[in-house]
Amino acid sequence: MENIILFTVSDLAKFTSYRSGEIKFGERIHTLPKDTATWDHVRADEAEFVLFGIPEDIGVRANHGRPGTASAWESAIKSIINLQHNKFFKGGRLLILGSIDVTVAMQEAASLDATSIEGRKKLSALIEKIDKDVSHVVRQILLAGKTPIIIGGGHNNAYGNIKGTALAKGKPVNAINFDAHTDFRMLEGRHSGNGFSYAFEEGFLKNYYIFGLHENYVSKGVMETIKKNHDRIKYNTYEQIAIREEKVFTAEMHHAIDFINNEPFGVELDLDSLPDVASSAMTPSGFSIEKARKFIHYMGRHENAAYLHICEGAPELGSERNPHLAGKLIAYLVTDFMKAKSHI
Repeated sequence: MENIILFTVSDLAKFTSYRSGEIKFGERIHTLPKDTATWDHVRADEAEFVLFGIPEDIGVRANHGRPGTASAWESAIKSIINLQHNKFFKGGRLLILGSIDVTVAMQEAASLDATSIEGRKKLSALIEKIDKDVSHVVRQILLAGKTPIIIGGGHNNAYGNIKGTALAKGKPVNAINFDAHTDFRMLEGRHSGNGFSYAFEEGFLKNYYIFGLHENYVSKGVMETIKKNHDRIKYNTYEQIAIREEKVFTAEMHHAIDFINNEPFGVELDLDSLPDVASSAMTPSGFSIEKARKFIHYMGRHENAAYLHICEGAPELGSERNPHLAGKLIAYLVTDFMKAKSHI
């Protein structure tokens, strides 16, 4: 039995804001029929992209971050479903699978103390279970000939994305991460800060590029690890590009793609790299949303771009007057990626 809460036609109807004279994505998006063989139907469906969510913040809790990333999935879905179906992009190119069922894990995590050794171990064990579900779903989507689009959840889920892609492709894969942090911390039990290092250590991740790293938030130990693996891990920093202007954004995208596009690669974007976006580790300084959209479009244009993962959004930590903004931003990024890949 798949550990997925399927998204149904009834869910579409519940979230779609119908308006006379308009056609919303929700009126054209595909879902799975009830009582169907999940992956057979995904394989047969005409949609090119399969969207699913991971509504958890367990990885963030284990990393001593602020919980709230569990709320991104529903916020994003509401915005995506109410986009306009028009000549620029057709809703029928997307199939909404649903979300990983993390209900029990989230209930258990709520009572655990990440500052205690025992609490941290139990949180890591919960994350490992979610890792297995994520990698399974990503693998199955890719084997069905579709492109996964994943909405987190914490950045711990990069591990499952990378593992699932590597298993589907039968070899290690690459990744590019638009992020203020490396998420390449030590192997101390799973959390949101070490998804890439675990994937690297276990042989699922080959080459890794960190785009826009914030110099103030990377430890000496992590930098030493990157130096030791300089042939497989590269990066640029936000300060090099936007502050000191030693490097140029567009040229850096070229350099990054040259490093990772020789193999299938995952496109990862952490929303805490963008200024004032509701996320688990909000920042007042970073690349603009327009830069992030250009990045997603540029990376999505390459045929080896295997998946898109948008994570760390936490709408419930944002403005009470505009709680929908994080979801709306995710919708922009998702459609930028789909439009780019649809033109390959």
